[in-house]
Amino acid sequence: MLALTGLFLAAFIAATLIPAQSELVLVSLIVAGTHTVWLLLLVATAGNVLGAVANWAIGRFLMRFADHPSFPFSPKRVVQAQAWYGSWGWVSLFGSWLPIVGDPLTLVAGMMREPIWRFILVVTLAKFARYAALAAVTLSVG
Repeated sequence: MLALTGLFLAAFIAATLIPAQSELVLVSLIVAGTHTVWLLLLVATAGNVLGAVANWAIGRFLMRFADHPSFPFSPKRVVQAQAWYGSWGWVSLFGSWLPIVGDPLTLVAGMMREPIWRFILVVTLAKFARYAALAAVTLSVG
């Protein structure tokens, strides 16, 4: 149970804006063989999606303070993000698994008021696919 909790927390933190990664934890647990791969995929995906939902909520909350002088993004950056997200919309969330850009993308989705049901659906598909591919590679090598 401790290993699953650690995987969940690693996946959660890795999906936030805090620099972290969960892939090594997942691969280590797959190689150890103490849990079924499907259980590991579900736990990692759940943690990673909930971390992305935290980003979405922060983005949604932050926009209430867009006019405040200490708002963390300049009006120019907000307009750029709105234009970019306006061009790609929810489809861009399929890139939420990508390093560097994926986590900020989930924050922007919250800022742009992406409906939570669609956000969760697309982000879950993207993040599960990434972990499943990683598991497949790990199992084929081992």
